[in-house]
Amino acid sequence: MANQQQMANAIRALAMDAVQQANSGHPGAPMGMADMAVALWGDHLQHNPKNPHWANRDRFVLSNGHGSMLIYSVLHLTGYKLPIEELKNFRTLHSKTAGHPEVGVTPGVETTTGPLGQGVTNAVGMALAEKMLAAEFNQAGHTIVNHHTYVFLGDGCLMEGISHEACALAGAWKLNKLIALYDDNGISIDGQVAPWFIDNTPQRFAAYGWNVIDAVDGHDANAVSKAIAAAKHSADKPTLIVCKTAIGKGSPNRAGTAKAHGEPLGAEEIKLTREALGWTAEPFKIPKAVYADWDAKVAGTAREAQWNTAFAAYKAAFPAQAKEFVRRMKGDLPKNFNQVAFDAVVAAHTKGETVASRKASQLALEAFTAALPEMLGGSADLTGSNLTNTKSTPAFRVDLAGDVVKTEGGKIGRHINYGVREFGMAAIMNGVALHGGYIPYGGTFLTFSDYSRNAIRMAALMKQRIIHVFTHDSIGLGEDGPTHQSIEHAASLRLIPGLDVWRPADTAETTVAWAVALQNAHRPSALLLSRQNLAYSPKSDLGDISRGAYVLSEPAHVGIKKTHGVIIATGSEVQLALAAQKLLAARKIGVRVVSMPSTNVFDRQDTEYKQSVLPAGIPRVAVEMGSTDGWWKYGCSAVVGIDTYGESAPAPVLFKHFGFTAENVADTVHAALLKA
Repeated sequence: MANQQQMANAIRALAMDAVQQANSGHPGAPMGMADMAVALWGDHLQHNPKNPHWANRDRFVLSNGHGSMLIYSVLHLTGYKLPIEELKNFRTLHSKTAGHPEVGVTPGVETTTGPLGQGVTNAVGMALAEKMLAAEFNQAGHTIVNHHTYVFLGDGCLMEGISHEACALAGAWKLNKLIALYDDNGISIDGQVAPWFIDNTPQRFAAYGWNVIDAVDGHDANAVSKAIAAAKHSADKPTLIVCKTAIGKGSPNRAGTAKAHGEPLGAEEIKLTREALGWTAEPFKIPKAVYADWDAKVAGTAREAQWNTAFAAYKAAFPAQAKEFVRRMKGDLPKNFNQVAFDAVVAAHTKGETVASRKASQLALEAFTAALPEMLGGSADLTGSNLTNTKSTPAFRVDLAGDVVKTEGGKIGRHINYGVREFGMAAIMNGVALHGGYIPYGGTFLTFSDYSRNAIRMAALMKQRIIHVFTHDSIGLGEDGPTHQSIEHAASLRLIPGLDVWRPADTAETTVAWAVALQNAHRPSALLLSRQNLAYSPKSDLGDISRGAYVLSEPAHVGIKKTHGVIIATGSEVQLALAAQKLLAARKIGVRVVSMPSTNVFDRQDTEYKQSVLPAGIPRVAVEMGSTDGWWKYGCSAVVGIDTYGESAPAPVLFKHFGFTAENVADTVHAALLKA
């Protein structure tokens, strides 16, 4: 490049000026990684600032997202729609330059980062998606999927346990187009990391099966560029490039110290830094020559045009595959999806099987995975318990050369064995969804959703279509005891904004939950499923299940004319509610049974519908094997739930011990009505 040092100094100047103006932020990381950015974005990154969504672009992830001014500076300098005014508005309300990078807010940002370790894990998911799409769509003489995933990460990301989960899988999957540049500066918020971070990182990654390029001078853009070039030649391994850097590079008094990490340098230190760097431009002013050196619009447009020509040739030779690729990358469901979903729901209703809802989920998946080749399943070492595998989704495997193994019919495996890595699985699925081309879903036990929770939250924040299959949803799993029995989990998941939580009661509700989850292009879903068998509940109308709650049984169904109360139930407890309804009828008490598979979806319905399901002035009692707190918002007079931990015993014994019997539910309703 024409003037690499000035290009890097532009990042340093913008970073320290923006943080100073906001009076908050992290100048040290962008200043330390500036030369790394020059090497990657100047010499290697395949992108087009005029079209941030070009399908074959390289993906760049800033895993140490607190250094957000690095990516904002580079996006601005290379020509994305991020004007200098937005950099001046760093960390202010409604700006496109939030404290940490946010996908969907800033053009060119591929994922929301900040919770350390998750960015590199998202990058693993992106690289996995690229590898699988290439195996699925590329044809001899026609390579339409061919790009790299680059990630910058720091000491904090490597200390987070999720980085071990994800990077081990990246090695196992031989993701050779994943290149990580490690900002090895030895500093975190608390200071020098040496007393608490003694890992031999190169050896650790070599043990994962990575290609490691060690001891690169991170302030020598040419050296970093050569390392990236070498990494791109790796045929069967992801690459870690260890870049030795100084945090806050250029600052005379703060470089190499924790003081550069997370606070403004201060006016006097910025003045000294400018002098040390030989940077004479005013704050937020970039010389035209530096803009010219950074500008990537012309080159990016040419790259995309070249790809468009190649794709046109692909389309002419393989029209069906080309059409499918476009659909998949847009995230559109097949045109026949509504019919597929309708047929699946009707089949579940007609058969009326008594099965565990985890089995009902697998039955639904058989239909959906056969019709939707973009569905990519998996489990955190619990496939036989979560039942996330189907006939259409053989296991994903790579051979010794790093190539994706195909079936005799030329299909790739679509079931991922994540191993015992719940958090890694959840964040990798986020990366797969962000890349495009697949709809990821993965399973574990509901109680282990705690391991995955922050990645689930990130999926909701990023508005990504990811489906979590959580089985063994209650004390109904029995003898495994309180460590595995969910109590607070359903309630806590329902509190995550933007996440739909479903706890279906039978095969029809489970199939509808899957259909709605697949249709939610901008919302993750969690399906909470039982281990124990659930009887099918006959229904006169299937239409309202998708609204989150509906009237399942009226008092008239058991010979009572008047409605005295309402029982709200979810999942396995719907059968208890129906049994209690009959017992109460014998006492001349009429109750309506409402099945509420998704409180989140129901809460979004209009007032008229909600009042039609839960009429005003009629006492309500909720029944769910879990925390009672979330149910009081529905004006319940009582809740049959559990606010303690479970016990280790057979499920029928536990149900009786904790009061989950038809008799106790009936008595609770009766008592509530007497008080009303």
